[in-house]
Amino acid sequence: MAVGAVPGALGALQASRTRLAAAYSAQFGPGWRLQGSFTGLGVSWATWARGWVPAAGGATLRRGYSSEVKTEDELRVRYLEEENRGIVVLGINRAYAKNSFNKNLVKMLSKAVDALKSDKKVRTVIVRSEVPGIFCAGADLKERVKMNSSEVGPFVSKIRAVINEIANLPVPTIAAIDGLALGGGLELALACDIRVAASSAKMGLVETKLAIIPGGGGTQRLPRAIGMSLAKELIFSARVLDGQEAKAVGLISHVLEQNQEGDAAYRKALDLAREFLPQGPVAMRVAKLAINQGMEVDLVTGLAIEEACYAQTIPTKDRLEGLLAFKEKRSPRYKGE
Repeated sequence: MAVGAVPGALGALQASRTRLAAAYSAQFGPGWRLQGSFTGLGVSWATWARGWVPAAGGATLRRGYSSEVKTEDELRVRYLEEENRGIVVLGINRAYAKNSFNKNLVKMLSKAVDALKSDKKVRTVIVRSEVPGIFCAGADLKERVKMNSSEVGPFVSKIRAVINEIANLPVPTIAAIDGLALGGGLELALACDIRVAASSAKMGLVETKLAIIPGGGGTQRLPRAIGMSLAKELIFSARVLDGQEAKAVGLISHVLEQNQEGDAAYRKALDLAREFLPQGPVAMRVAKLAINQGMEVDLVTGLAIEEACYAQTIPTKDRLEGLLAFKEKRSPRYKGE
């Protein structure tokens, strides 16, 4: 259906133009605007093909399968190599504080995500823990108790902002939950496109036990993931689910028996990321955008968003390469152009 044939949809789109434009900009950088049917939301293809700046940092071998970008020990950013090239792993490493969010970790996450969203080489991001048995225990309460009331709100806003930045990454994101994910830890996982967990993992939004509510997006993303009624039940009760229970309610996509190394969820996340690697990079980005934005509007408007997103793939070199590879019966060699 042509967008021009649904004036009601266009009206709705124009009414929400600012919100949609902001979302597109967050996904693809300044100046990214949809062309064609979305009047006033044009895009220059040069924006898509512009130079991309790799994340800064040196590389050292680690565990024999990746290189590590050194920032600070609390967050390890690893760009995987060889057959895993294009996969980036964000590893939280605050063992002494159960990977809880403190000011430094929030700052490092924001810095890392800022680099990732402008790196054309990044195809999939995995968020995991470097600490056995822990994903993220939420806010660092030892740090929180030292804050006065005027400091709490702004700090929670920073946590919410960095979680939103992860949610707005233009590439697929996977949370590998191999241990405890409570409060802000589960909110971090909810911001990822896909969640996988070990059966022994524990997950819950437990803030009401502390006489507060989830502040990192939990009250909004949990209902969208599992439905309003069940989300209310879990938040009201501060209930903690194991991996099997989380899979049963739709909170995670895959549940695995934990292995001796304690990284079963991470290995599954890596398998999924490898499945994503052969696909067209531009197509992956606009598919994620179409799904995310379409879920926030009615079906007719969502279909209009899909049409506009599809239009962005038509002039790409990757689309022509896909057709040529099909004709020649070979694997395509996509360049993200």
